[in-house]
Amino acid sequence: MPSVTVFLSSSTTVDPVFFDLARQTGRAIAQEKWTLVYGGNAVGPMKALADGAREAGGRVVGITPHVFVEMGLADKECDELILVDSMRERKKLLEARADAFLTLPGGLGTLEEFIEILVAKQLKYHAKPMVVIDHKDVWKPLMEYFDHGIRMGFVRAQTPNDFTCVNDVPAAMRILKESLGK
Repeated sequence: MPSVTVFLSSSTTVDPVFFDLARQTGRAIAQEKWTLVYGGNAVGPMKALADGAREAGGRVVGITPHVFVEMGLADKECDELILVDSMRERKKLLEARADAFLTLPGGLGTLEEFIEILVAKQLKYHAKPMVVIDHKDVWKPLMEYFDHGIRMGFVRAQTPNDFTCVNDVPAAMRILKESLGK
């Protein structure tokens, strides 16, 4: 069963549309019979993502540092909850457990995760599919930065080819199905 690692916000202050997007994403992953792998916390859109997968009968794997358990944020309803000592360990396992990556709108942590996986792909540490859902143009400034960075010579020209940017869950699922051979 393929696994899709999803990077997204855990903020409780974002617009409810992002909670809905996360829940829809979790459901869609479960409906494909894929395993959801995510940051393992039961807060904000992260919780909505995992709840959506569970509602559709999906398998949910959470990976979270002990500090979030101590703060009471860990998702104890995961089918598998992996506890680690640091954020670096978390990211390493999120990468290792993935057959594909999906990035939803998020903040600095989400941006860091996406960029780290993108750079790893460019350095040929992996060749896994990467999809970004740019709902409500959250990632538009990043896409513009890539274009600007390419023009300035700081960003590799093939960077836009290393991932696919779409606007909604159905488009992301179509791309992932093609990539994962389903």
